[in-house]
Amino acid sequence: MDQKSAMSTFDERIQLVNRAISLEETGKIPFVPFFSSVMQRLNGSSYKDIYYNYKQAGDATIKFYEQYPACDAHCFLGFTSGRANEAAGTSIIDWPGRPGTIVSDYSSHQVLEREFMAPEEYRELLDDYTGFMMRKYLPRVYSNLQGVSGITYTPTVVLSTSLLAPMYSPAALEVYKTLAEVAKLDADAAAASGEYNAKLAAMGLPPFFSGLSEAPFDILGDYFRGTVGLMMDLFEYEDEIIAACDMFADQQIAALQYFKTAPLPVKRVFFPLHKGMDGFMSPAQYEKLYWKPLKKIFMALIDMGVTPILYTEGRYNSRLEQLIDVPKGKVIYHFEDVDMKRAKEVVGKVACITGNLPVAMLEFGKKEQVSDYCKFLIDTCAPGGGYIFDFNGSLENTKKENLDAMFEAFAKYR
Repeated sequence: MDQKSAMSTFDERIQLVNRAISLEETGKIPFVPFFSSVMQRLNGSSYKDIYYNYKQAGDATIKFYEQYPACDAHCFLGFTSGRANEAAGTSIIDWPGRPGTIVSDYSSHQVLEREFMAPEEYRELLDDYTGFMMRKYLPRVYSNLQGVSGITYTPTVVLSTSLLAPMYSPAALEVYKTLAEVAKLDADAAAASGEYNAKLAAMGLPPFFSGLSEAPFDILGDYFRGTVGLMMDLFEYEDEIIAACDMFADQQIAALQYFKTAPLPVKRVFFPLHKGMDGFMSPAQYEKLYWKPLKKIFMALIDMGVTPILYTEGRYNSRLEQLIDVPKGKVIYHFEDVDMKRAKEVVGKVACITGNLPVAMLEFGKKEQVSDYCKFLIDTCAPGGGYIFDFNGSLENTKKENLDAMFEAFAKYR
């Protein structure tokens, strides 16, 4: 594809997705399946290469989209440096290729949920966030950054450089060496990510989203208290949870201000919703603890002209009525496990919907099942507009005949 044609296709695809978001009739359905490491797996690479061999993983990604050119956007997330995580001593995840790991080369990273913050430390987190993160959280999450735990300031008499002494202790100086190494390795990963994003753009493929955020309640559960700890806190620390979630919401909004000025062709932010599914908390708790701080973030984005992509995980049938509390035509809802007919009737009136094609079906089912389910989704969700075709999760593995059946069915029924 020459440059002029690629630019035209790139722009056309962006506008196609934008019209679906606005609930317009699009003529054809936007096709944006969330391909994950299946792109590498089918082309001689692996998830491990996303961490350790950027060229091999990137070339496999390009080859995949050359093999399957029907997609209207890509979900390539870029690369993460495995060596940077080794240098820092990252303990919050395990990842393919880490020395001593049990994670398969073909699996995504595995989250190691732990209580990196004790319940009695809520007050410290809220009263001195930066101090808590430096002296307690970072050394707990990154085992090779222990030296920052002693950095404190006592400005009794500030007449010399003595106030700086905690920052140049031998332990702290060792941390700076480690951080310099991590910075270089992370920069290499970022440069490689930019290179392959540019190659995808040259193929006429825009990104589906250009930013990441997270529900404040999930931040607290994923990275600080752990799921079990946070569920117990619902009964004893509700006020602290509310305050922490509000603080995290403000932090996320501040971090996303670049959308006001960055010349991005796509302005959409991806929110993976980890802990809001049916049965996880009551509707009242969901509204107060989960939805309210999340909405604070995405309404700020909407005010900036940015589209939030709310990627619900787990079953969400009991939440549909709460999800319609959004401006019309400004949000995308992705569903993993929901009655799509009802989702179209309830949520589809105000927001674009996507998702629900089971990744397990692609991996373990028959091609006839895949074809039939694609037709069901298109027949159910496409009429009237406001629909983007996607899986119910990210695709890491598949039978090739099932993948081909999906593309064939989509071409036939779209």
